[in-house]
Amino acid sequence: MRRAFSKTTTSRLTVERLPVRFVGDKRWVISRPFNPGGEKRVRHVLRRVRRLSDDEAQAVLGDVLSRFEHRHHGIEEILEEHCNKALSVVGDSDHLSRSHRLVLGSYFTMEYSIASAALFNPSIVAHPDQSQVPPGGKRFIMSLRATGEGHVSSIVFRTGIIHPDHTITVDPPGAVSHRAELSPDRVYDRHLFWRKLHDMAIRKGPVDFVMHRLPEQFTMEQLEHAIDRARSDDPVLVQSEETIEGMLWLARENYQLRLPDEAAISEVVVFPQSENESMGLEDLRLVAFEEDDGATRYYGTYTAFNGYRILPQLIESVDFRRISVHTINGACAQNKGMALFPRRVNGHYCMCSRIDGENLYIMYSDILQFWETAEVLYTPKHPWEFMQLGNCGSPLETKAGWLLLTHGVGPMRTYCIGVMLLERLVTWTSRSLCPRKTSARVTFPTSSTPAAL
Repeated sequence: MRRAFSKTTTSRLTVERLPVRFVGDKRWVISRPFNPGGEKRVRHVLRRVRRLSDDEAQAVLGDVLSRFEHRHHGIEEILEEHCNKALSVVGDSDHLSRSHRLVLGSYFTMEYSIASAALFNPSIVAHPDQSQVPPGGKRFIMSLRATGEGHVSSIVFRTGIIHPDHTITVDPPGAVSHRAELSPDRVYDRHLFWRKLHDMAIRKGPVDFVMHRLPEQFTMEQLEHAIDRARSDDPVLVQSEETIEGMLWLARENYQLRLPDEAAISEVVVFPQSENESMGLEDLRLVAFEEDDGATRYYGTYTAFNGYRILPQLIESVDFRRISVHTINGACAQNKGMALFPRRVNGHYCMCSRIDGENLYIMYSDILQFWETAEVLYTPKHPWEFMQLGNCGSPLETKAGWLLLTHGVGPMRTYCIGVMLLERLVTWTSRSLCPRKTSARVTFPTSSTPAAL
């Protein structure tokens, strides 16, 4: 790999800490479904609720609403939804009064404190609405990783303004948290969906047999109907439950969220929605991506964790009111810490990553959701980064080059921040960004342990 400079330089930078802190709070709660453990338990609870008289059901409901209504927006709709989920488990559609339905739903609802353990890993972009901002200032949206009970991570947001004198004010979060809702009208692109299925090594014959029955843009309902038709037309070919489940799994992992119209972005919680995210959404790296026509689209890479394995995922939005979630595929869609450059480089998408868990890589792709090749950008060279390296988010473009913040892990699992400067232009013969200066270590003079995070 050709480098613009043959030597790397090491220096120390001094960073001034601002009096802005983000801390967890056990009072930030959302509601989520509660599964007591199978159909039998659901039937037992249903039978007990049915025995309540109308007056008893009203009394229980009144107690629930008085204690929880102020903590959850639209709590009656939530209880109704969870009632329907419980009834679907037992296949029961018997009529219940409104109060009995809400009481039943309350037994299958739990509060989850989203940030009782930690609030950390910030990522920041310019807000799409820059109205009423002081001249020279900038309104921002910041994402944070909120970790609660059982170490399940979700994504929350804060907004604020960076003022011309570099002071920062952060808007207080709302009193009630709104959980982002699954949008039922998600549309899939047949070509991308087909390619992802092949990338997953699912049997080609049955996949093609189903996909030929779908239009260029299709919904989950159309996919389910196409599977049913394919099974009917050739039950021998489309008999593998593994193949069918693979297609449905991919659809569930690629979904769309809708933010409630009445909710400010700082009140919204993006909580795990799919099987692969069941134990958390980790380390979102947001970037305001400038398209070739000047339009801005917001992307963010994060790590989905199900308790056993990790999977890189991508979110996409134009206004932070609807958020599309995509799986990232390809041979180099591995491990954690993928950070997208804020524009195309030489006409290609560009990503910094750590696909082997240790070194920094540069990747290029013509399709945002597929990453097939990677080159080593930088390997640990200094004691404070001997264990592993990672990026701290998308690089910033400056006149001098791309400024990339890194983190290194050293002795006793101590984390340090570093910074490197990459050439703005790419020598396309090697398809690699060239480090100019690397491994400048950041120190904080007010800290008793310089550079330790």
